[in-house]
Amino acid sequence: MTWITIDRSQNTPMIRQIYHQLRIKILSGEISAGYRLPSTRQLAEELGVSRNVVLEAYEQLLAEGFLEGRLGSGTFVAEGTYLKKIETNSFIAKNHQPKKNNNMIDFRSGIPALDLFPRRQWGNLAKRVSIETNHSLFGYDSPEGRIELRTVLAYYLLRTRGVECQPEQLIITTGATQALTLVAKLLLSQNETVIIEDPITHEIQTIFQSYGASLLPIQVDENGMDTSQIPQDIKPAFIFVTPSHQFPMGGTLPIQRRIQLIEYARKTDCYIVEDDYDSEFRYEGPPVSSLQGLDPNRTIYIGTFSKILSPALRLGYLILPPALIERGRSLKYFSDLHTPSLEQLTLALFIKEGFLEKHIFRMKKIYRKRRDFLKEQLYNEFGDTIKIHGDSTGLHFVTEFNEVHFSDHLLSKLHDCGVKVYPVELHTIQKYVYKNHIILGFGNLKEEQMKEGILKLKSCLF
Repeated sequence: MTWITIDRSQNTPMIRQIYHQLRIKILSGEISAGYRLPSTRQLAEELGVSRNVVLEAYEQLLAEGFLEGRLGSGTFVAEGTYLKKIETNSFIAKNHQPKKNNNMIDFRSGIPALDLFPRRQWGNLAKRVSIETNHSLFGYDSPEGRIELRTVLAYYLLRTRGVECQPEQLIITTGATQALTLVAKLLLSQNETVIIEDPITHEIQTIFQSYGASLLPIQVDENGMDTSQIPQDIKPAFIFVTPSHQFPMGGTLPIQRRIQLIEYARKTDCYIVEDDYDSEFRYEGPPVSSLQGLDPNRTIYIGTFSKILSPALRLGYLILPPALIERGRSLKYFSDLHTPSLEQLTLALFIKEGFLEKHIFRMKKIYRKRRDFLKEQLYNEFGDTIKIHGDSTGLHFVTEFNEVHFSDHLLSKLHDCGVKVYPVELHTIQKYVYKNHIILGFGNLKEEQMKEGILKLKSCLF
């Protein structure tokens, strides 16, 4: 069997080399059904390996059904082991892979400073959790999440965001996307209306529409959703808002509009869904309390640690009014059983021992400096031809350009110039209102990168 070769320079064990080559040749029909293989002794001598090596390779193929042993006759290729190969389009495989440009300046929003994640503290706490906790932690857990995390999180949110809830109302999720999906499953049926800000994250629109929602867009202004535009003659499934930091325009919903929303929700017997995605990073004025604290029984509250700490953790939470708790837990169970327990307990310790607030305090100063630097670069290069919106909070702001339409063609041209920006139009329901607005994220960019990116933006636009 000279068509089997052994490469001793490889890290792959010789057993796997023999098994793999025989398997491929049988599947391709190169060795056809009924073919009698040489004995293990003969093949071992031919290849210069131990007989046990060949024996184990044969046994694996016998176990998988590729071979069959006939008493007194030897080992044969089994029937039904030929699989016709379907040719793939190698052009697609080679030419349609995304090309990574290491020199690209990417102003993507919502990404924190990944290089400043508190690795040492997190690693030490994770080690403690793994070593010191009961062995039951490594089994299946409850769908709503660990009581240790829910307890410390309820207290933290009351103190920092004015959220009123008991630990029983919390469901720990694998990020805000899962929380939004659970809300859709809880509240939506086919063709029900969702009152929603416009613009708002495109992914959120997609989630709600995939569960049958009919979106009723309400335009935003510098103060968030313009509640005066909400029609009074409909009964929506729910109202979706980002009141502390409207995405992407950055407005903060004033108390008058919050009260209007709550009164409307009470009148129509619907819920308000509040997405509080990055309000910890507020740079001007006092912290803004949650809308949920005004009416906990009418508001569903969503939060995430992707913007505060890292998207890689996949940790978020959902706070449900008491009437929705039981069904919410059931939906979470059938979604993924539970969120990983080790990460939950590590986060609980991270909050309880004060590391989270220290991290937020530190990062707020860094992000404020990055925000100010990016604004300075924009005004230096573009002067009074731009206007900046929503820069008081969060990891991004919106820049409006005079007489610039960020079309697909222009975005492609900018990409070729080595700078990636994100049009507000991507997130609008009613189109062509924000065609000259782009979202510029600064959380994960250093000053030299932002400066280079703005210079590339200018050279490409003019």
